[in-house]
Amino acid sequence: MEGERRVGVAVDFSACSKQALKWAVDNVARDGDHLILIYVHPEGYYETGEMQLWETVGSPFLPLSEISDSEITKKYGVNPDPETLDIINTVATQKQIVVVMKIYWGDPREKILEAIDKIPLSCLVIGNRGLGKLKRAFMGSVSNHIVNNAACPVTVVKKVVNHED
Repeated sequence: MEGERRVGVAVDFSACSKQALKWAVDNVARDGDHLILIYVHPEGYYETGEMQLWETVGSPFLPLSEISDSEITKKYGVNPDPETLDIINTVATQKQIVVVMKIYWGDPREKILEAIDKIPLSCLVIGNRGLGKLKRAFMGSVSNHIVNNAACPVTVVKKVVNHED
C-alpha cells in the first residue's frame, strides 16, 4: 500500500458516525485512497465464532462486497445500516477508492489508537456525539482521547444541531 493514503473513519452506525463518514467521503477521500471503516464492539461483547477468533488482533479487512453481505457481517456481530452502505457503495463507484472494514473488540479508545498504529492510517475522521461537559467527565470522550493520543491527523466531525426541532 505504499504511496496510497489510508483514510480511516471510526463508525458505529450512529447519526454522528454517518455524518463523519459523509464528511470524509466529501472532503478527504480521493481517487486511489483506501477508505478503512473502523468498528469497535464495546468491551464485554464476546460471543462465538469470528469474534473469539479475531478479538486480540481485530478482524481481517472485510472488502466492500462482504460489508454489504448481511450473512458475513452477522458473523462479526456487525449490522451496517442502509444509509452507511449507500454512502460507501456510492463512493466506491464514483471514485477509485477501495473500501474495507476492520472490526475490533474492546475499549474503543484503545482499539482505535491500535488501528491507527497497526494499519497504519494516514488520517482518521471520527464523529462526536456532542455530549455536555458533565457527561464527558463521567463517560469520557472517545474523540477527545483519540485527538490527544493519535499518531496521525484526526478530524472530529461534530453533530449538527437542527434548530427546527
